[in-house]
Amino acid sequence: MSNFVYVLNGPNLNLLGKRQPEIYGHETLADVERDCGALGDELGLRVRFLQSNWEGQIIDWIHEAREEASGIVINPGAFTHTSVAILDALNAFEGTVIEVHISNVHRRESFRHHSYISLRADGIIVGCGTLGYQLGLRRIAAMAP
Repeated sequence: MSNFVYVLNGPNLNLLGKRQPEIYGHETLADVERDCGALGDELGLRVRFLQSNWEGQIIDWIHEAREEASGIVINPGAFTHTSVAILDALNAFEGTVIEVHISNVHRRESFRHHSYISLRADGIIVGCGTLGYQLGLRRIAAMAP
């Protein structure tokens, strides 16, 4: 099994640290990327960290991951609640999928309570702040043979 892990981020996560810090905190996506890279090194994982506001780009990255990665940590942002297309792409991925949400979506608006991505996820980390990304990487590393 490959030690390559994709960390995928959906729409508006490029504004992390600037957009609604009372919900998402003050860390930037660059901070999260740095922390994931450092932890990946510690765990022996090669991390590819990506963000897009475009659904099709995220799907393309999932397709790439099929060929080279053992796991995906994904924070699909608002696509969580709307994208059957991302779910279909993840269903074609044979490795581990960990879904991450920075906030506790179950304490927020009711439309955020449903996740298409959860139908495929091997694990879901919700409400742990940006630490959720690191927990996702640790889970993938623990599942490796």
